[in-house]
Amino acid sequence: MTTASALTIAAGRAEHLRNVIRGFDAQTVPPVEMIVAVMQDAPYDDLPRTRFPVHQIMVPPRDGQLPLAAARNAAAAAASGDVLVFVDVDCIPGPGLIADYVAAARPGQGLMMGEVLYLPDGALRDGIDAGRFDGMGVRHSDRQAPPPEGLRACEDYRCFWSLNFALHRADWDRSGGFDEGYLGYGGEDTDFGRGLSERGMPIWWMRGGRVYHQYHPHCMPPIHQIPSVIRNADYFASKWGHRTMEHWLHAFRLMGLIENGAQGLRILRQPDDADFALCRQEPHMPYANTRRVLDRLQGIAGPERHDPARIREVERQQADMLARRAG
Repeated sequence: MTTASALTIAAGRAEHLRNVIRGFDAQTVPPVEMIVAVMQDAPYDDLPRTRFPVHQIMVPPRDGQLPLAAARNAAAAAASGDVLVFVDVDCIPGPGLIADYVAAARPGQGLMMGEVLYLPDGALRDGIDAGRFDGMGVRHSDRQAPPPEGLRACEDYRCFWSLNFALHRADWDRSGGFDEGYLGYGGEDTDFGRGLSERGMPIWWMRGGRVYHQYHPHCMPPIHQIPSVIRNADYFASKWGHRTMEHWLHAFRLMGLIENGAQGLRILRQPDDADFALCRQEPHMPYANTRRVLDRLQGIAGPERHDPARIREVERQQADMLARRAG
């Protein structure tokens, strides 16, 4: 019988974590355990009772930054299941998540990314109800829809997102795990996807494996994380020859927050209230969206958003952030 371990990483967000645990306890096929990699000074208390053990392992911050990559690696190392199911702490698993992933995962299958529906503000006032969430949750406009059934190959490693994914333990071992040189926000997911691509390991979009993203105010692009985004973009370049997160960097540049010169990326000023007002997720928005901000900064509206020539020009401008500007 194939077993699965549920894995998450967490710092703060105690009620989010409790909801994740409740979601795993409501599975049609429960995990054999849940591993919580805790990125804060003390473990969580008052966690819900479950049909399976919940283990907390401590992965303290490094240099004042959350060690997201190291925490995922530590959670995987502590797990005993055949299939490793990673869900972010702000995502409630649907009742069939474990069953869906266990049915699809096998050695050599590669990595599978399940469905994500974003919940509006107030969705949890009446508790956790997957049927109700299915009716009110929305898909992210910049993410591909799942296939009609089964799996569909993801042809671009940059689409990998650690929000909700699973793979067999044998494939995790082959992947080498997340690069722990990334600290704080940004870059480690793209690096992991690039590593899978280099190893010839497939990434799949999956029908099922659904989670519900719990509403919480957020900024996109992440103007509250500019120093770590810059650091991690340059770290990515030290490995692969070019930066990543160029859409965020491009937005920062358009806002006058950074510049890209011969000496590399440089912060020009700190974000102000107007910047946060532009990037902040408001209560009527189920998710924050960098594309919305870029469109506003560049004066793109209506049908122009889908004009191929305009899309190519935006991509060209973003690509300028992949390397230092000459001279």
